[in-house]
Amino acid sequence: MEKFIIQGGKRLNGSVRLGGAKNVSFKVMIAALLANGQSRLLNIPQISDVEITRKIITHLGGKIRSSGERTLFIETTSIKGHEIPQKFGNQSRASTMFVGPLLARFKTAILPLPGGDNIGRRPLERHVEGLKALGAKIDFDGKKMRVTTKELRGGRYRFAKNTHTGTETLVMAAVLAKGKTILENVALEPEVDDLISCLVKMGAKIHRKPDRRIVIEGVKHLKPVIHKIMPDRNEAVSYACAAVASKGDIIVENVKKEHLTAFLQKYEQAGGGFEVGDFGIRFFYKRPLIAVQVTTAPHPGFMTDWQPLWAVVATQAMGQSTIHETVHAQRFQYVPDLLKMGARIKLYSPRLSHPQDFYNFNPFNDRPEYHHAIRISGPTPLHGYDLSVHDLRAGATLVLAALIADGTTTLAGVDLIDRGYENLDGRLMDLGATIRRTQES
Repeated sequence: MEKFIIQGGKRLNGSVRLGGAKNVSFKVMIAALLANGQSRLLNIPQISDVEITRKIITHLGGKIRSSGERTLFIETTSIKGHEIPQKFGNQSRASTMFVGPLLARFKTAILPLPGGDNIGRRPLERHVEGLKALGAKIDFDGKKMRVTTKELRGGRYRFAKNTHTGTETLVMAAVLAKGKTILENVALEPEVDDLISCLVKMGAKIHRKPDRRIVIEGVKHLKPVIHKIMPDRNEAVSYACAAVASKGDIIVENVKKEHLTAFLQKYEQAGGGFEVGDFGIRFFYKRPLIAVQVTTAPHPGFMTDWQPLWAVVATQAMGQSTIHETVHAQRFQYVPDLLKMGARIKLYSPRLSHPQDFYNFNPFNDRPEYHHAIRISGPTPLHGYDLSVHDLRAGATLVLAALIADGTTTLAGVDLIDRGYENLDGRLMDLGATIRRTQES
């Protein structure tokens, strides 16, 4: 286990080139198992979620090698296993997404229930009911899920709540199913579109419709692919927040403006400066920040992954900011740590007449101690503290808070940050931060 020791108070300046998107990288690796042969995947980030997925594929019999910068060659002809060990479920939520490729190959998949970030219960029932609609039988045995089928067949399924990974899981299950599948109320994220683009190159017949539907015509075979994944927009927002919170100036190369529309609206409203060019986007401190109100939502709304980072920016804004979290039930675990650093934040739960219709999680099964909104008063100076990381985005949030705080912050458990950020400490040091990575004692 490693930790960061961060000396705050430095303005960050320079440029950073985005790596490939975490939320595409390991999924296209899984998609490669839908074909026999060697797929070549480009712009794959060097993060632990990719490494875990590599280990799972290798355990199943596949062969993976690195060849060039951020490039993986995946050979699938030797895949022979259909069971993923429990240890991988504890490390990542990727395990259940193997169900489509394994059912296509073996008619059986034995999968551990997913782990990953501790940000509230992930509604796996949306995946389960969708797979049943395609002809799968599912049994739960402790911490494992056994999925079997005689033959996956096309069907119609409507997600009761929008789900990113649920959409992707069912798309990968449907591409080799017999007949037509219609998925309704699907996720609209560009990461989903990037996975679909990869599958279409492999020979899948997938069509997005303007009414939140995806129509899939099953095919008999898919072919190996060469695919370059999109840049990581969550990483882009991390550096944008670091620029304005530290009163700095950072160019984020490769980022696409259309991927950040909801963020840029709030960023500009708060007083942040940005300049769009063929290089990407320059983010810079322009004037004192002012409070804004944010409500998270699935794409094209303000992403839930962005709100912990935005909370740090809000501590430096004049007035009272609010953040209302509607996507995950338990995403304010970073708040006690920011309070220790001097932030002025109050948790509360907005009163809604029909919360089951408003929230993307299941509030009717929720625990009353979980609050779904915060008020942040600012500007407030932050000071260094000894802290531990709870989840990926909260970890990046605490790094950002430490960068603008007075004094020294020690941050334990940074392996969770490594799940989704490639060399975050090194890149921040290139921008002027003072960070030292060391072993926990």
